[in-house]
Amino acid sequence: MTLAIPLTGDVVSPQAHRLLAAVRELVELSKGTVTVEPAASLPEGEEAAAEPAEDAAAEPGGPEVRLHTSSRQATLEGVALPLTRLEFDLLQFLAERPRRVFTRAQLLTAVWGYERAGERTVDVHVRRLRLKLGNNLPLITTVYGVGYRLADDANILLLPHD
Repeated sequence: MTLAIPLTGDVVSPQAHRLLAAVRELVELSKGTVTVEPAASLPEGEEAAAEPAEDAAAEPGGPEVRLHTSSRQATLEGVALPLTRLEFDLLQFLAERPRRVFTRAQLLTAVWGYERAGERTVDVHVRRLRLKLGNNLPLITTVYGVGYRLADDANILLLPHD
């Protein structure tokens, strides 16, 4: 399959970076290849955008959150975050499964270990986690009518050993 994504200007937008990364991931799952080439014929006066460096495409933006899984400590830009057990578990669960959307019921089962609590419990914990991380830090995205997922540009580093 050939997919043509017109890129104009000197800078590739963050959305285009995410799209290219998603296409690469899909291709890797089916053992295909991705090549980025300038278009064969561009309208007069337009130039093809250069392929982004691998590091730039892989680097998420924003402040870095580190989850030390063995000691169950979280830091935001080197400052300790006072997360509860469930807040830490919720953030770790989402960070281990990027780009996946989870319903409230799925999160209750996976993080809380049961389904009998009200689904609004998840909403309360997400809201508290967002407050502790700062409202300007996009980590958890609401998928309206479905549930929650880790934001595409979330910069979370999982550290299994301290």
